[in-house]
Amino acid sequence: MSKKENLKDVENKECKEEKDTKSKEIEDLKIELEKTKELLLRTAAEYDNYRKRSEKEKDSIYSSAVANAVNAILPIVDSLDAAWNIAKNEEGEQKKGLELLKGQMDSSLKSLNVMAFGKPDEEFDPNIHNAISHIDDEKIKKKNFISLVFQKGYKMGDKIIRHAMVQVTN
Repeated sequence: MSKKENLKDVENKECKEEKDTKSKEIEDLKIELEKTKELLLRTAAEYDNYRKRSEKEKDSIYSSAVANAVNAILPIVDSLDAAWNIAKNEEGEQKKGLELLKGQMDSSLKSLNVMAFGKPDEEFDPNIHNAISHIDDEKIKKKNFISLVFQKGYKMGDKIIRHAMVQVTN
């Protein structure tokens, strides 16, 4: 072999080694890029889950706070209802004043999405009603229905704030 051929072989060998090195570097960079992509996707998914969880917690805290506040004013609502039931058959300024107060209270509760439940002739549901007595009456044909309401129940959306206390027919 001549020196030229030998030199050419060495150059080819070096060129091949350089290509192999570059090829290996490219493969390493591709692997690193894939790992970085995967890490980025996982981080984005974790952040999205965190954001959704925080949103649910915030809504839950707000809902609980409103429910606690409403629960604190329910005795006032009960007293107002009792006064209204006494005064509704009378005439005068007291009746008008109670009617205005009751209307304001009802609209305030409605604006908070608070609804009263538990009326006579509704079907008894142990999930939302609390039966504190039973009545056996031959005249009443319906069974497992509310015959008397001792205290209204209140709910906000699907959340029960206070169970209704009722008398149930057997």
